[in-house]
Amino acid sequence: MTARSPDRSSPLPLWSQVLEDLRRRVAAGEIDAGFPTEEELTRDYGVSRHTVREALRRLEADGLLVRERGRGTTLARPQFEQPLRALYSLARTVRSQGLHERSDVRALETVQAGDAAEVLGISRDSSVVYLERLRHAGDEPLALDRSWLPADLAEPLLHAELSEGSVYDVLATACGLRVTGGWERIRPLNPSADERRLLELPRREAVFGIERLARAAGRAVEWRHSLVRGDRYSFLAEWDEPAFAVRR
Repeated sequence: MTARSPDRSSPLPLWSQVLEDLRRRVAAGEIDAGFPTEEELTRDYGVSRHTVREALRRLEADGLLVRERGRGTTLARPQFEQPLRALYSLARTVRSQGLHERSDVRALETVQAGDAAEVLGISRDSSVVYLERLRHAGDEPLALDRSWLPADLAEPLLHAELSEGSVYDVLATACGLRVTGGWERIRPLNPSADERRLLELPRREAVFGIERLARAAGRAVEWRHSLVRGDRYSFLAEWDEPAFAVRR
């Protein structure tokens, strides 16, 4: 880590110069492994503890730091809030926070429909494309997606690039399918030990279990089961005034 010593001939206060340099280091990822202590910052910048505390107070007010008695100072991790007004994309939600969105493709193959058949409206011995992705926000895993798509519609996915972005964008460009409707069911779940490990989920934290059926031109094109970290994600439902009116 490289701290830039403040310029004492500058008209800017010392705390302001330390503040801007800390913002630079946070943005560059220099201090992701652990935020320096007040003693370390005082030594690195060659300023008083009062100056350091003022810079830290400003960072905390900006929401970049969390300071807790007995636990020290840590970088605040962004929380993702998803409105439920219409079909949404986790990829776009992550990017809207200024973070890089990517996926580890854990499985991409053709299998028999099995239990997915009834939901997709096909026979059990029909072929489906099974896709499993571990979704990341920056360097941290955020969600685990498992999708089943009718192979007669979605076979081009087997040769598509799926390490970034939305599957629906690929369906539109590679398969000529544009998702126009569907439904979603959300409930809290305790993940398995393997799922918790993949998601790097802290102990005692739950996940959102999200079941989704997506349709294009009236036909089911995807059945998806997602596990989304409950400590990083929330959902927001809004109503217009007429929908909120209560009949008496």
